[in-house]
Amino acid sequence: MSNLEHWQSAKQPDTRTLHGRFIRLEKLDTTRHADGLWTALQGPDCDPKLWDYLLIGPFYERSAFDDYLAGLQASTDPWFYTVVDQQTGVIHGFISLMSIMPSAGRIEIGHVTFGASMQRTPKSTEAVYLLAKESFALGNRRLEWKCNADNARSVSAAERFGFTFEGTFRQHMVVKGKNRNTAWFSILDSEWAALEQAFQAWLAVDNFKDGRQIQTLGQLRRA
Repeated sequence: MSNLEHWQSAKQPDTRTLHGRFIRLEKLDTTRHADGLWTALQGPDCDPKLWDYLLIGPFYERSAFDDYLAGLQASTDPWFYTVVDQQTGVIHGFISLMSIMPSAGRIEIGHVTFGASMQRTPKSTEAVYLLAKESFALGNRRLEWKCNADNARSVSAAERFGFTFEGTFRQHMVVKGKNRNTAWFSILDSEWAALEQAFQAWLAVDNFKDGRQIQTLGQLRRA
């Protein structure tokens, strides 16, 4: 059994903006972000599959969407960030830190809700990197990723980001009238230094040519 006699609780997330090369993560604020989020997530160019595996949505009326965002803004767990393009200020979606357990040093990245313009771009990878980096900077020992086991996109993302699969909680939830088996993934603090180095190398300017990656995140981890 590991000796944790000097263990100190992790810190809570705060309202600081987290800056990356492509995007920044701002504490969700309906006054500044609601219009952009509506366009990104419910506009004419939105991803038709976006809400399939989320606990709520889609929204067909702006008033219901605004009420939903107001709840996200008021929440302290989950703690929501809006994804903002660093160069243009365009809003692409939101993401959260959740299941926040400072006394155990445990936290989760969840509610990953990115508009179509952000998916399969360096911005989505950088958003996860910024929250993972923040999670361990706050003193957490464990970072989790959980998703519907049938959500192939989310499972693939967890594996690509370097999370370790831990198992499936069968019949874990009922979501929108359907059974959800939940796949669990994690990164430990002892694993983060190597993963962070791979993230940084992948996001670097010299890893892209004509907007396309030269080395994959997996290749950089193995290297």
